[in-house]
Amino acid sequence: MAESTQMVGSIIPYHVGIIMDGNGRWAKAQGKGRLHGHQQGAEVAREVVRWAKELGIKQISLYAFSTENWARPSLEVRGLMSLLALMLPRSLPDMQQNGVRFRVLGDIKPLPGRARRAVEKACAETASNSTIELILCLNYGGQQEILASVKEAAQWLLKQADQHKALALLTTDKLRSMMWRADTAPLDLLIRTGGEKRISNFHLWDAAYAELYFTDVLWPVFCKADLQRAIDEYGRRERRFGLTSEQLNE
Repeated sequence: MAESTQMVGSIIPYHVGIIMDGNGRWAKAQGKGRLHGHQQGAEVAREVVRWAKELGIKQISLYAFSTENWARPSLEVRGLMSLLALMLPRSLPDMQQNGVRFRVLGDIKPLPGRARRAVEKACAETASNSTIELILCLNYGGQQEILASVKEAAQWLLKQADQHKALALLTTDKLRSMMWRADTAPLDLLIRTGGEKRISNFHLWDAAYAELYFTDVLWPVFCKADLQRAIDEYGRRERRFGLTSEQLNE
């Protein structure tokens, strides 16, 4: 069946986040090692950015490596870092051609030198692109991001002459401005592949009002039609942000 880009509704999410789950299980089913699954998943990640651009999405964030992933077997971690260092330079021509601005959410300082340099180069060379933003979440954790912003807020409060007055000014918007995501649009749609139904420390702050979409499709076989289904489902939902349907209609 041909893949369609026809939308069910006219609403397209501005920012889509994806938990790319199922690489290891897919590889095991093929009788191969986990790294083979990650390699195939990396190819899908390249394609999903192009699909997102074609659908009119402006920001797409991919959960590539969490703060908890360091606890995985060392061979797998080394393989993931090598894959990152290899794939990013290969992807640069495609990103330039498609107007992709590459960014990172997370702390890349602990990454091995080769991987970190590949990330920094991709960020620098695509900085002027503006068609779509690819936000790679590397060494990222939602709890860690919130904790970092709380520490920054505490330092900000200590510098204020009237700390009680300053505390009253510490709104949710103010705290968000101190987060790693400060210059990232709020998350509209969070997709998780692989059948699990949890958000695994991903975009915790913005998940408060993001639409959640879970699919059993394993990431290495995720295709444009799967992304289309998620977008179609998003278009059918009513986002109320605490209001009633009647208030929205008014």
